Amino acid sequence: DHPTTKMPRMQPLPIDETLPALRDALVAQPNVVLHAPTGAGKTTRVPLALLNAPWLAGRRIVMLEPRRLAARAAARHMASLLGESVGSTVGYRTRFDTRVGVDTRIEVVTEGVLTRLLQHDPELAGYGIVIFDEFHERSLQADLGLALSLDVQAALRPDLRLLVMSATLPRERAAEFLGNAPMVASEGRSFPVDVRYLGGGPKQSTPARTAAAVERAVAGQSGGVLVFLPGAAEIHKTAALLAKRLPRDVLLAPLYGALPPAEQDKAIAPAPAGKRKIVLATNIAETSLTIEDVRVVVDCGLARVARFEPKSGMTRLATARIARDSADQRAGRAGRVAPGVCYRLWSESEHARLAATSTPEILEADLAPLLLELARWGVADPADLRWLDPPPDAACAQARDLLVALDALTEDGRLTARGRTLSDMPAHPRLAHMIARAGELDCGATACMIAALLAEQDVLSADARTVDLQTRLEALAGDQVGAPVVRARLERVRKSARELRRRSGIGDTAIDTARAGLLTAFAYPDRIAQRRPGNAPRYQLANGRGAYFAAPEALSKTPYLAVAELDGDPREARIFVAAALDAVDLEKHFAEHIAAHDAVRWDAQTGAVIARREYRLGALLLRDEPLQKVDPEEVTAALVDGIRQAGNASLPWTPALRQWQQRVLFLRRVFGDDWPEVDNAALMAALEQWLAPYLAGIRRLSQLEAVPLHHALNALLTPQQQRELDTLAPSHITVPTGSRIAIDYGANNPVLAVRLQEMFGCDQTPTIAGGRVPLTLHLLSPARRPVQITQDLAGFWRSSYQDVKRDMKGRYPKHPWPDDPLAAEPTRRTK
Repeated sequence: DHPTTKMPRMQPLPIDETLPALRDALVAQPNVVLHAPTGAGKTTRVPLALLNAPWLAGRRIVMLEPRRLAARAAARHMASLLGESVGSTVGYRTRFDTRVGVDTRIEVVTEGVLTRLLQHDPELAGYGIVIFDEFHERSLQADLGLALSLDVQAALRPDLRLLVMSATLPRERAAEFLGNAPMVASEGRSFPVDVRYLGGGPKQSTPARTAAAVERAVAGQSGGVLVFLPGAAEIHKTAALLAKRLPRDVLLAPLYGALPPAEQDKAIAPAPAGKRKIVLATNIAETSLTIEDVRVVVDCGLARVARFEPKSGMTRLATARIARDSADQRAGRAGRVAPGVCYRLWSESEHARLAATSTPEILEADLAPLLLELARWGVADPADLRWLDPPPDAACAQARDLLVALDALTEDGRLTARGRTLSDMPAHPRLAHMIARAGELDCGATACMIAALLAEQDVLSADARTVDLQTRLEALAGDQVGAPVVRARLERVRKSARELRRRSGIGDTAIDTARAGLLTAFAYPDRIAQRRPGNAPRYQLANGRGAYFAAPEALSKTPYLAVAELDGDPREARIFVAAALDAVDLEKHFAEHIAAHDAVRWDAQTGAVIARREYRLGALLLRDEPLQKVDPEEVTAALVDGIRQAGNASLPWTPALRQWQQRVLFLRRVFGDDWPEVDNAALMAALEQWLAPYLAGIRRLSQLEAVPLHHALNALLTPQQQRELDTLAPSHITVPTGSRIAIDYGANNPVLAVRLQEMFGCDQTPTIAGGRVPLTLHLLSPARRPVQITQDLAGFWRSSYQDVKRDMKGRYPKHPWPDDPLAAEPTRRTK
């Protein structure tokens, strides 16, 4: 139905020589891998070259770009080559911005637009080929789009072509993944780049080191300069430093995703006559774009990456070292149109230690949007689709739990009616859920403003920055004041909010800033926070994690918060954006998530078992009340837990019971495992078995004195062992004087400490354990100090006694020291 598009004459590019082979490959096979280096021209030449392919049959080409800026630039350039405006033969679709007409044959799309096309038309009936440009960047949306496209191709559209284009992706792996697809390669054309390593240098901030390197580059090289920095904050700080140092003919142009399109276009356009341009960019400028006049690259070697922590359910932005493939891409920007120079702010040895390739986003991202899309596609288990890198199980499990909590999925992973509503909204499922709930409360416009606000760089200037989300809403609801950059941010948020309202069918109503906390809680129910006791501004999150304010804030004493942004620390996260949450709203609007638990547990502070009915939202205890009826077994279990925490000494031990314990342990050493293990550790480990039956009616440690501990311990012995205990391991022994003296079983060998005179006339060492073990005799002086330690009493009388007699007789003349102790009468008395 479409007329044959007449191809214009264009300046030759390296990719042109490869186009015939690419056309042939797409005739022979539905899937093809195209490898073309940076600057080869694949982004703009390939779609145009395929427009008149017979297999396309007049259908459209859709090409996925990883960034909005690249999508718009590619569409504009292809349209200009055709002598047309964007929206004619070539158009683009991005989030909140579409330029597509009835005659459009090439659509450059990004930010999940391909997923939307697939969800609304699973056959892609109007399209003949899907092109994945810059696939080596491995964005989550690109991986998802490829997985869904392969599913369409396998089930519905075997004629659908898929073309994966990349500069650095391993060709063999991609080709094998696509069913042994043919590989087409372009040699490309890149001019030599002189890479210069500047080393780590002094301990300076990234902006300071980068500004110094840019000064050096401007002084020593000609042409435009492209500077890579991790984020917008570093870009503005570096620009402020350079503005004071560079000549007047140098134009500074920031370039990052949050900039208005007009500012982005200015950065990639040729420098005005008589001006030299320095572009300060994030990794948005790494691929796809050709920035005019660039001859020099200054690379700080850092990038801002989002890292998701499944255990905490939080994503944190981290400044990380780039991989070698990214460094090569960045350096290549200096050699696109002429020989160039790249300054790297690290050493050559550091470069060798960098990771070879960047980590695919699917391995580190929050997968809640992915699982919601899959559920709408009809796939409950990601493993049912083909992935170049399968999504991690832990992140999938966390995402599934979140979507169930948002009522988007059933427990078995099927899409709910609410889930379908959320998937239609151009926002993360959390924010979409907030907008949907807010619509039920007639404050949808406020929710759209919050959603737009949280997706934007902070609208507050640095000197006015606060944690309070309500302050930001008030700024958006007020007049445009402040610095131009702040006004621009505010207007971007308002524009995004208007588009969200339009897409969600919400009217333009007044912003209710007082609802900020409740609406934020709808989006982040796991981050509802309760202030911990004490003076420190620390909070407990519903997901069990901790959070804190790094500096004094007006919200610091607020009992409840809804937290929108944290730093993702798994132990205790710093709060960046939050809003006060009213306890009444919490109880009213989250009633279905508040669970009543009958808690019978040990309280270490009171030293007692407490029984309360607790009302909890996740890990938060909202309120509790006394529990009237308590299961005695639960009380006993809690008391046992308390005894374990308090330790063995909390039991009502007496000296006699400690001796009983030592006697049994002695018999276990002598006779083996037939006798029970009754050391402290074993007793604590088995409290449920031997002590719990004797704890009825007891709730406090102070009441343990009433426990018949002797009976409880004795029950550990068999009846026969109870009878044998006093025979084999007697507590006392009678010596020749008739005295009953306790045996000390605490040592490795049991000890009998007895005064020497009480053993006169005895030539046999007393034994226990049925005669197996002789007692160790501590023979004492009249002052009850050991004068001899022996297990051979007869030998002592024959040998050492005479020496002891000579030594002791003078000291204790009133006590008998006979020459023949075996013939003497034992005695407890003096002479």
